[in-house]
Amino acid sequence: MSAATEPAGDEKNTVDVPLDDVRSAILGGRTSLGIELGSTRIKACLIGDDASVVLAVGSDEWENSFVDRVWTYSLADVWSGVQAAYADLVADIERRYGVRPETFGAIGVSAMMHGYLAFGAADEQLVPFRTWRNTTTGVAADELTELFGVNIPLRWSIAHLHQAVVDAEPHVADLDFVTTLAGYVHWQLTGRKVLGVGDASGMFPIDAQTRTYDAELMAKYAALVPALDLEALLPEVLVAGQPAGELTEQGAALLDPTGALKPGAVTAPPEGDAGTGMVATQSVAPRTGNVSAGTSIFAMVVLERPLANLHHEIDLVTTPAGDPVAMVHCNNGASELAAWAGMFGRFSTAAGSPVSSDTVFETLFREALEGEADAGGVLAYNHLAGEPIAGLAEGRPLVVRTPDSRLTLANFMRAQLYGVFGTLALGMRVLDGEKVELDRMFAHGGMFRTAGVAQRFLAGALGAPVSVAETASEGGAWGMAVLASYVASGEGRTLDGYLRDRVFDEASFTTVAPEAADVAGFATYLDRYRDGLAAEQAAVESISLLGTTR
Repeated sequence: MSAATEPAGDEKNTVDVPLDDVRSAILGGRTSLGIELGSTRIKACLIGDDASVVLAVGSDEWENSFVDRVWTYSLADVWSGVQAAYADLVADIERRYGVRPETFGAIGVSAMMHGYLAFGAADEQLVPFRTWRNTTTGVAADELTELFGVNIPLRWSIAHLHQAVVDAEPHVADLDFVTTLAGYVHWQLTGRKVLGVGDASGMFPIDAQTRTYDAELMAKYAALVPALDLEALLPEVLVAGQPAGELTEQGAALLDPTGALKPGAVTAPPEGDAGTGMVATQSVAPRTGNVSAGTSIFAMVVLERPLANLHHEIDLVTTPAGDPVAMVHCNNGASELAAWAGMFGRFSTAAGSPVSSDTVFETLFREALEGEADAGGVLAYNHLAGEPIAGLAEGRPLVVRTPDSRLTLANFMRAQLYGVFGTLALGMRVLDGEKVELDRMFAHGGMFRTAGVAQRFLAGALGAPVSVAETASEGGAWGMAVLASYVASGEGRTLDGYLRDRVFDEASFTTVAPEAADVAGFATYLDRYRDGLAAEQAAVESISLLGTTR
């Protein structure tokens, strides 16, 4: 295997790329860089003329903090993490190809959607970053949902902004700019206060015709809160393919403090992780969808017609091209599953037979296949944070079972995997009621790396076939690199056409159809899961967080 075809991190692309061609592309700036700030990792991904081939990757780990009952990240950690991920990418490029990049053809930044980053006229941060994970905006979300006639979820930026208004927070009087994490990083790199339409759709409702903020709803908010000019506060909206500025000298120094990186690269509109997930799974056309599983889990379904009714379980957002999407977003994904895997890994070490993290996950996932279809009566709730779809203001992870349940490792692990999909399945049942149809559903995220396990259980949970790419990409960072390449070489194609013709034309996927026993077993599990949410609520009400009292 040549250096150009070695796995890059999680990458398993086996397309042969001549090394001289790669070196020439890197030195000539004929490459596209994608950076994504996820909830636990910041990743950088480099692609060339063939956008389906990952040339190099870099990453850095970070974690949110729970400070004064607010989930947050510091801006200092944003930049130390971005710089570390970029440095790791450059080291990977040098190790593989013996060259160091000085420029790129295009750059794109994506990050966790929603949340609240507020700045004053002197570009000073007014309050700590409030991430999507916070669920303290109930009053504002309810008021805006009634005002707009559109579901406004707790995590949306406008909900955070309006809650600050409702609570009469002093910083509101000093507001000059409100953005998302991706919008903030892009602003610092380019000087442009812009946002991709997909990320913007998690700030404020988008008009499907104009593909920018809904003017009628903006006017309604202006009548409600005359002191705030949303048009001035929110970023300008751009659609995929539109240039979003260039990397400035200051931005280049922020990204690469060594000074090797030169300014001038064209930039793509900054996007949210939901949008890059759609791109990474070729799910931007009507009747396609994808599930992304990480710290959170969400499903995106591109609509062919508007929904008939307002549903609190469903967000109406858009693709990076501005097409309407129904989003089922759950604050809690695979973190609790990972915590249990970490405990089992520690057990192996304590027992004198340490195994790698990958082996722990592989073993536990394979064991889950031996579990009963309904997990033997064992229930697992993965709620580390509040979960609006489940009606929970805070999280209390639980494992619950009846005395006659069958507690085996196989049933326990199947319950844990089912638990990742539990709240998602509740939301997807709402789309079933709306008669939303799908031609294909794709899945991506680390939990799908063990072939045929999480993918099979998700197919059973959704009652629909689920596809996973056979050649794993770098997920959202790769999707953002593809969006950057679309700006540089889209050549007038639609985003869907560009993905079909230039990115996924030779891609292969494994598709798993739902097994009847899994469908029936998960349905039984979900009925118990829904009934057991009362126990979750009781735990929230009766068990305080460490260091707090009621």
